Amino acid sequence: MKLSQFDFNLTPDKIAKEPSRWRDECKLMVLHKDTGEIEHRLFKDIIDYFGKGDVFVLNDTKVFPAKLFGKKEKTGADIMVFLLRELNREQRLWDVIVDPARKIRIGNKLYFGDDESMVAEVIDNTTSRGRTLRFLYDGPYDEFKQALFALGQTPIPEWIRETPEESDAANFQTIFAANEGAVSAPAAGLHFSRELFNRMVLKDIEKVFITVHMGIGHFRKVDVEDLSKHRMDCERMIISEQAAATVNKAKKEHHKVCAVGVTVIRALETYVTTDKEIRPNDTWTNKFIFPPYEFSIPDAIVSNFHLPESTMLMSVAAFGGFDKVMKAYQTALENDYRFGPYGDALLIV
Repeated sequence: MKLSQFDFNLTPDKIAKEPSRWRDECKLMVLHKDTGEIEHRLFKDIIDYFGKGDVFVLNDTKVFPAKLFGKKEKTGADIMVFLLRELNREQRLWDVIVDPARKIRIGNKLYFGDDESMVAEVIDNTTSRGRTLRFLYDGPYDEFKQALFALGQTPIPEWIRETPEESDAANFQTIFAANEGAVSAPAAGLHFSRELFNRMVLKDIEKVFITVHMGIGHFRKVDVEDLSKHRMDCERMIISEQAAATVNKAKKEHHKVCAVGVTVIRALETYVTTDKEIRPNDTWTNKFIFPPYEFSIPDAIVSNFHLPESTMLMSVAAFGGFDKVMKAYQTALENDYRFGPYGDALLIV
């Protein structure tokens, strides 16, 4: 398929600037992939489509305050550093994006905080925009991490708002976030509330957690028309023995497995045995799923409504069928569904 096939007219007013007042009361569109039938519900109704023994697979990654603002040495020029991932704990090395990147060179020092007490040195240029920073901090690691994150802001996408608000620290985080490492929230998981989890227990619907540290690769602009030539960024994924056993048992007993979010979809599909089972692992994935694609694990998926020409939309279309998903998106536009991480949800069964 071609990139241009995933384009549609999304005006800024369709992008949600704030989440729903109650996590589980956003709109839920239900698309039946076999028939193309569309239903309009609330997210809390999602359990009406599942029963005893069915399994929801959720991503328990935790978003950290990844945006830092500082100044370049000598010139005092303003710079923004986006922390991507920690490379070496002992040496305080981080993989980052620097903006503006044009005049940042190896050996430059960058200063953060009102008192400029946090200092980093550029030690490598990995891409045209990417850098490796060494933070020059002599104190204990826990003290360093606390000081670094105290300077950071919630990495809310700029197309939602340029400056994060205080409420974003909680809103841009799932209630089950546990393992720190994401620079963006697994948006489909934002809709789950404690009340909804309790109702799932009453219906004997199971849930398991895996960890996929969501990076910014899903938000990078695809710059090739031929999708087979696009290369996704790698993300770390961790599937425990217990999670793998629960999913495999459900599949064996013909229960539904529902993947909550694109990160979960790609993790479940990254390493599948010939018997269509998943295995415990702690590895990295750069799997890119786009139509046509034959799925092995999920029987249903939950996703938010994504931006035009995004890799996340492509993965959803691979599961639900290109024509049916694009029709569902058009229906969403016509019925005032909200797009983006703070927007409404789509269930495909």
